[in-house]
Amino acid sequence: MHPSAVLHMARGKGKTVPIKLLSSAGTGFFYTTRRNVSRTPEKFKFVKFDPIVRRRVLFTEHKIK
Repeated sequence: MHPSAVLHMARGKGKTVPIKLLSSAGTGFFYTTRRNVSRTPEKFKFVKFDPIVRRRVLFTEHKIK
């Protein structure tokens, strides 16, 4: 096998899943990120900035549909 062919071999599936962080202010604003399910079994909760209400609010994890 040619040495450069090794660079193009398939890799295993990643363990991260895309998630949506939805604002608890009820504005519908959300961030997207990825989460490693095996390392962090609990759901994400972050305090981030919601530009619609212009405040830092709690964002909770929801599945991307």
